[in-house]
Amino acid sequence: DPILRQDIHITAAPNLVFAGTSVASGSGRAVIYATGEATEFGKIARLTQAIREEPSPLEKAVAKAAQVVALLAVGFGIVLFLVAISVTPLGITASLLFAIGIIVANVPEGLLPTLSLSLAASVQEMARRHALIKRLSSVEALGSTTVIATDKTGTLTQNEMTVREVWVDNKVIEVTGVGYEPIGDFYYEGRKLTHDELRKYDIFWRSASFCTTSRLLPPGDGRRSWGVVGDPTEAALLVVARKAGFNYEEEFKKFPRVFLIPFESARKRMSSIHEIGKVEVACVKGAPKETLSLCSKIRLNEELAPLTDDLRDKIMKANDDFARRGLRVLAIAYRQLSPDITLMATNVEKDMVFLGLMAMQDPPRPEVEHAVAVAQKAGIRIVMITGDYGLTAESIARKIGIIKQPNPRIITGVELDSMSEKDLESALYKSEVIFARVAPEHKLKIVSAFKDRGEVVAVTGDGVNDAPALKRADIGVAMGITGTDVAKEASEMILTDDNFASIVAAIEEGRVVFDNIKKFVTYIFAHLTPEVIPFVIFVLSGGSIPLAITVLLILAIDLGTETLPALALGVEPAEPGIMERPPRKKGEGIIDRSLLLRAYVFLGLIEAALVLAAYFVVLVSGGWTLGIPDISNPASPLHDVYLRAVTMTFLAIVGTQVGVVFASRTNRASVFEIGLFSNRWIMYGIVFELIITAAIIYVPFLQRIFGTAPLGLVEWVAAFSFGVIVFFADEVRKWLLRRWEPLAKRTYFGRELETTKEGKEIRKREVA
Repeated sequence: DPILRQDIHITAAPNLVFAGTSVASGSGRAVIYATGEATEFGKIARLTQAIREEPSPLEKAVAKAAQVVALLAVGFGIVLFLVAISVTPLGITASLLFAIGIIVANVPEGLLPTLSLSLAASVQEMARRHALIKRLSSVEALGSTTVIATDKTGTLTQNEMTVREVWVDNKVIEVTGVGYEPIGDFYYEGRKLTHDELRKYDIFWRSASFCTTSRLLPPGDGRRSWGVVGDPTEAALLVVARKAGFNYEEEFKKFPRVFLIPFESARKRMSSIHEIGKVEVACVKGAPKETLSLCSKIRLNEELAPLTDDLRDKIMKANDDFARRGLRVLAIAYRQLSPDITLMATNVEKDMVFLGLMAMQDPPRPEVEHAVAVAQKAGIRIVMITGDYGLTAESIARKIGIIKQPNPRIITGVELDSMSEKDLESALYKSEVIFARVAPEHKLKIVSAFKDRGEVVAVTGDGVNDAPALKRADIGVAMGITGTDVAKEASEMILTDDNFASIVAAIEEGRVVFDNIKKFVTYIFAHLTPEVIPFVIFVLSGGSIPLAITVLLILAIDLGTETLPALALGVEPAEPGIMERPPRKKGEGIIDRSLLLRAYVFLGLIEAALVLAAYFVVLVSGGWTLGIPDISNPASPLHDVYLRAVTMTFLAIVGTQVGVVFASRTNRASVFEIGLFSNRWIMYGIVFELIITAAIIYVPFLQRIFGTAPLGLVEWVAAFSFGVIVFFADEVRKWLLRRWEPLAKRTYFGRELETTKEGKEIRKREVA
């Protein structure tokens, strides 16, 4: 029976093939030694499935809001029902109907439609900005993000590698040229090198270009410039070989590849074995430090020499100099193999000849620096996780503003393996940190450490091994261009342009969604006060003051006139300054104290005062005085006056709610700052509201159903002037808030923290 060896890594085993491998020629027998969860893909799938998918912050907030609303509504209903049957002349049936009306009035019936509309609108906007959302509730979860753990290559950088300098033959040679076009010159100490001078480095160019599985595409077939199929890093090696006049394609035909040991993040190198004459030669490219440790000789002046400690120091010094300037560095080496060698990594990759270094530039994306600044201003911490050398990562991080401290902590994958959870958590908060030379598997540990400290984490990934971390994060962000299907399946969001700036844009949309839900709830709750207070007055007066509004009219407002304006608030654009405030606190619900105070107390009491004033003006002007019995009875001579007064209450609530819908469009900023009529859907909603209101007031059969009477132009003008009063009252509140609200905040690694209990806790952790 076949035995699976445990002493070598599975990817280095010479007699194993990956599932899905195509056989180009020949025949053979493959023995399947594992199926299902026992396969390598199965192990990753099992690890991914073992991570329990938590409800998003939005789902938690909506569930919490539903509980609060249910308690408020049922509590109001029960209390008012008991009061009605014990204090007022209303019978049990009428009291029950009124209690049901109050319960209905307290339930924001349009919450779920508004939520769905807002999320759908945001998903469309995010798709336009290159972010595809797989799960609607993930949109809002982005808005509460506190940490972005991001890859470097291709996400923060352009992933367009160009070799800028090479270290070969103990010399640093500069290389000119841009992109993948194989045109450029070589300079040593300011002097241009000829092709004849470059020929003595052919073994360097050969080894570098043989260590690739990519190919260059010349202009044509719809391409305006040179392109690449495969890895941009490998393409850069092919380009520099071409610039040096080395025809790697012809060389590849002369010296065919006989075996390939693919790149692996744990080994940090790849090897390509070629038949050159009657011998086999291994060409290696990889991380400088790791590759250098495999070498015992060096090629200098076209001869082999011992690789002394002095030369090793020079090579690492050159590597560090390149890295400090943000260049990505690869080492190139080779070895002539003995005829009887077994082709596996542990046998091939040792006792090698060091050839030189390739220093490549992968410039940051031009929009990333601004996106980083926006994210940090929004109180979001950005952590770079890369397989690159630490100094290279630090240089790029400093260029784009992720790192500001002079001595950040650089944690390598090796260090991470030996760190306890407590040590890692301590390192995360004591200084700025970069994770370098890490494997995709380390991401899960990093993400878990942040989540254990209560952070809301978004993490990027593109490989199969990234899937567990993508699943564990609050928001898994897969790369649409370079990402694998496994990574995309495990994520909540896919970036179609692999661009970090798209993540920040998505976070802004997430904040907009949560804001819009709160605006909608504010609008819905504001009218509850003028609906409940008439009943309170009716109860306190022992029924001597007629009830100002009926249950049916309450339902007409809640289920009729307010539906479209409320929905329109779900598509409000971002409020000014939305990315200048810290992420909302963990567990903060949609309905909080400030929302209730604004809706019920501030807006609600102003509405109630205006509505009741209008009601009593109509009553008194019609001849009613305190003490006249039950004018709601159709037999009463003042019944028509009562119907007009009740209708005025209904119209006044509708009018004031028009002012509230405009006021609800912002919380702190002036509505004039975003444009009073900039949301056309609100205008459509108000037109719909007016049509429904007019129908209830003037259509005869609706008058009989709802108990209304026709009103004149004066009443309409008065009702909508109330809306203007409410609107400007809230504008004054916002002005005072902007002017006098204490801005007691401090910056913590780019995050602004309020001086709240949560902020103090974070500072305690920092001191600890």
